[in-house]
Amino acid sequence: MSTSNTLIYPGQPWHDTDGNRIHAHGGSVITVDGVHYWYGENKERSTPGSGIWHWGVRCYSSTDLVNWTDRGLIIPPAPDDPESPLHPSAGVDRPHIVFNERTGKFVCWLKVMTQGSVQRSTVLTAESILGPYAEVTLWLRPLGMSAGDFDLVVDPHDGKGYYYFERVHSEMIVADLTDDYTDVTGYYSTHFPQPQPPFVREAPAYFRRNRKHYLLTSGTSGYYPNPSEAAVADSYHGPFTVLGNLHPTDASRTSFHSQISSVFRHPGKKDLFIALGDRWLPDYLEDSSRALTEFEAHFAPGRDGDEPMDEFAHVDSSIADYVWLPIRFDGDIPVIEWRESWSPDDYEDL
Repeated sequence: MSTSNTLIYPGQPWHDTDGNRIHAHGGSVITVDGVHYWYGENKERSTPGSGIWHWGVRCYSSTDLVNWTDRGLIIPPAPDDPESPLHPSAGVDRPHIVFNERTGKFVCWLKVMTQGSVQRSTVLTAESILGPYAEVTLWLRPLGMSAGDFDLVVDPHDGKGYYYFERVHSEMIVADLTDDYTDVTGYYSTHFPQPQPPFVREAPAYFRRNRKHYLLTSGTSGYYPNPSEAAVADSYHGPFTVLGNLHPTDASRTSFHSQISSVFRHPGKKDLFIALGDRWLPDYLEDSSRALTEFEAHFAPGRDGDEPMDEFAHVDSSIADYVWLPIRFDGDIPVIEWRESWSPDDYEDL
């Protein structure tokens, strides 16, 4: 069944052009030759009790950001290899893909969680955005650190690459990428140090506007949504100035019950920046106090913060929704407001 829409409905189930629920979680959008590609974690089999965290990385294409055609798995799972970071039980999260003009290759980084707070990266490359992707490095510990949520950034002028990542349960790191974007050089800076979750910043989403470098982050509270925070700097490595809550009209202080995974700047629209978020718990529409209380207790002194929280085993991420909202600016201050529906066509073409 083919469907066609003209509006984006934040927080509502989003279906592809065949009428199937879209599975591109923790996702990003990249534009190649005028076509937008939305890719992310395929959670279609990640039901409670399945033992399946992911079923590869799925990709969709669109020319209007509203109607999306399923292009299939661009990075399939490895169900027959339990030692592979692509095994369905491995915690593959937040794929990010950038294009390297020097090498002519698309470079994909994956965060892979294993037991407890051990988190590593896997890097793959491809000649086409749709793959096939070849593994370059497995189980990478960038800078010898446990690397969590991240974003990849390429300077639009000189092509230099940067890797923004959460040093697990500690601080945010900005590291320079090698020329081929498949590793880090060793040069890095540190930001937003915190003693423990839920205060540690994660889910970094970078964007650049008017020569300012913005970073949106969330607190660390598992699937529970919590307040996002915006920061700004004059360079990739900061220092960053915290601007505070970018959702002033959200009474729940939970980014409208979502976690932002990336920010997409529309290449054909004037000043259209879109915050792409996941609503992991569609039925959990309370304020942030419960989440923070739960996690403060979880990481209290004397308790092993790496112990799994039983309730997360019952989360059905196969029915998670998306919250895509445009960012407006009060001068240089980013602000996100709720909209029941909206269209990219409402924004002026370049």
